[in-house]
Amino acid sequence: MILRSLLFVPADSEKKLAKARAVPADALILDLEDSVAPANRAKARVLAREFLSEKHSQSLWVRVNPVGSADYKLDLAEIAATAPAGLVVPKPDSPDALRALDRDLTEIEIAHGLPRGDIKLIPVATETPRAVLSLMDYRDPPPRLAALTWGAEDLSAALGAATNREADGEFAFTYELVRSLALIAAKAAGVAAIETVHADLRDAKGLERVAKTARRDGFSGMLAIHPDQVEIINAAFTPSPEELAEAARIVAAFTGGAGVTSLDGNMLDAPHLKRAQNILALAEALRRK
Repeated sequence: MILRSLLFVPADSEKKLAKARAVPADALILDLEDSVAPANRAKARVLAREFLSEKHSQSLWVRVNPVGSADYKLDLAEIAATAPAGLVVPKPDSPDALRALDRDLTEIEIAHGLPRGDIKLIPVATETPRAVLSLMDYRDPPPRLAALTWGAEDLSAALGAATNREADGEFAFTYELVRSLALIAAKAAGVAAIETVHADLRDAKGLERVAKTARRDGFSGMLAIHPDQVEIINAAFTPSPEELAEAARIVAAFTGGAGVTSLDGNMLDAPHLKRAQNILALAEALRRK
């Protein structure tokens, strides 16, 4: 599953849903939570269900409301039987919330004769202080886990912080630490790590820098909150021709089964080979997409 760009779409907006059809995002996240006012959630569920019943070029996900809430139960009842690719799970205090969600989904799948386990989960795994302290528990990944992402806005509110940014616009130390822990937790669980949103919609250069840095650090994709962000994110998480050529040279340097080799005067060993193979595999997967 390729998830370079995941675009949030408020599910109560027919206009935004219609526009999303033409956006080249790898995934659309139909949002039933923070971008939808409580009074509009019933409408959003109906529109999301109708949207999910149609054919789309993108992978379709739904951000439900927090596990255990009244809206969460209504969300599942309305949309789970339409079998989206997965659910984005907000504010889980620990992987136990995903285990509870897995049980609820399994009941719905059995009731509707759906394949068990097909609906995958991506938690926003850092939105509460307890969630941050439970990141290490993803070493024992819950069922259906497809990726892990993080967020700073709800966390900063929970911490009582005035802002989560430094004067230069970069994340403050606490949130950079949480970002790194989320990345490590995802890799410990054996799943992809997804970078959080870039909130400044006018800052295309900043978005490009953040996305490229995220890919450098090991993230596989990034959340988007506006269609104009998608192509920038896709480009940042797509290997360039230069990267592909260099990766091919590295793989070729190991021809013959050597464990260690050299290229242009630099020693290469297993980690270099693995990175090069991952780049080539991503390019091939994108070609087949």
